[in-house]
Amino acid sequence: MTLRVVQWTTGNVGRRAASAILDHPGLDLVGCYAWSPDKVGVDIGTLVGAEPVGVLATNDAEELLALAPDCVSYNPMWPDVDEMCWILGAGVNVVSTAAFITGRALGAEARSRLEVAARAGDVSLFGTGVNPGFLNLFGLVSAGICDRVDRLRVLESVDATGYASAETQLSVGFAHDPDDPATAERTERASAVFGDAVALTADALGVELDHIGFEAEYARATETMDLGFMTIPAGTVAGISGTWFGVDQRDRHIVECCYQWKMGWAMEPDWPLRHGYFVEIDGRPKVRSRFQILPPDDWDEPDYMGLGMIMTALPAVSAIPAVCAASPGIVSYTDLPLVTASGFVTP
Repeated sequence: MTLRVVQWTTGNVGRRAASAILDHPGLDLVGCYAWSPDKVGVDIGTLVGAEPVGVLATNDAEELLALAPDCVSYNPMWPDVDEMCWILGAGVNVVSTAAFITGRALGAEARSRLEVAARAGDVSLFGTGVNPGFLNLFGLVSAGICDRVDRLRVLESVDATGYASAETQLSVGFAHDPDDPATAERTERASAVFGDAVALTADALGVELDHIGFEAEYARATETMDLGFMTIPAGTVAGISGTWFGVDQRDRHIVECCYQWKMGWAMEPDWPLRHGYFVEIDGRPKVRSRFQILPPDDWDEPDYMGLGMIMTALPAVSAIPAVCAASPGIVSYTDLPLVTASGFVTP
């Protein structure tokens, strides 16, 4: 059965999601919500760089829900709880990459509202991405060969210079004063969804956490760097090393979700990047897993930013059939069957 899908926004991630939905034989892209006024009335095929498909983007949300979609592919930068509750309450499943894993980071009240709306609509809400999201699943799978787990740590270590979104980079602390307490608060607030991933991982491992915490270190720009889409003044944040951690009843860091991001070419300390995604499990046996993202031979885009957008969007798009079949409420990878690239194998 083909599932009817509405694409919600067409930014960096949303365009990749929409393109994948158009290519998937089991999904039918029936509508598209445009946040930007200049995209209203434009064919979704044109918006994703393909041939027109006869589906025009609109900013009329009620018009889109009147299409009776099975699922909304929800890809704004940040979640809008009122908007998500409205979609769910209308009886439409939602897969999201908008800083959502379990809803914990949004607060108990907001999470409860989403759960109630999903159950009232008899639908499911699923959040993922590459990190947090897929990387946490990769860590849990890696732990499956252990008969003892003392600590599970996942790490994203990447050069973020090519991620040309000033709004995103400023929101996590880049180009701000590393000595200002507000910068640490900004970084913690913007990356709070990683705390969701800690909670999800601990729950999947059957571990009761005493608390979840966060800590960050900053690298300072040693010169002013013009990145084209934004400037990082000398002395401000050019590198962030952040760790969200879950502490058990014995005061041990059982789960750690870490990121190391650098912007530009001149900073101190100049941490060496590992360029990829890593799982480190201390236990029996110790496990060290790694996955790297490389362009295919036919990659014709000027940089590799598009690869990051694809691998952020696809965990959600590939999960659409499983989410539509899931029990009502907020669901995670622990509630779904194995999500694969079914529908995307080259014919």
